[in-house]
Amino acid sequence: QVQLVESGGGLVQPGGSLRLSCAASGSILASNVMAWYRQAPGKQRDLVASITGGGSTKYGDSVKGRFAISGVNAKNTVYLQMNSLKPEDTAIYYCNVDLDGVNYWGRGTQVTVSS
Repeated sequence: QVQLVESGGGLVQPGGSLRLSCAASGSILASNVMAWYRQAPGKQRDLVASITGGGSTKYGDSVKGRFAISGVNAKNTVYLQMNSLKPEDTAIYYCNVDLDGVNYWGRGTQVTVSS
């Protein structure tokens, strides 16, 4: 079994920063891809950032230059550093791991960007 638990969400003003954490347990290998997704009400779930054991990263177009994913090597915790936050970043953020095509998800953590 695999368990992913997100934390670090909350309310922040535009231009502020948050650091999300995902505590992972189970049969996760360093080679598995881990990622953050987000979903706002009425919207589809979109990729925010992903990282491989080799350090290759991908980012959604709307967060490039503002967000950074890290912590994949240990596989116990993966982080998402979010800077220069915008109201459009408001969503539930989900941690994800791809185990050779089988996806596991955390429950999500709410991020609200508002003045």
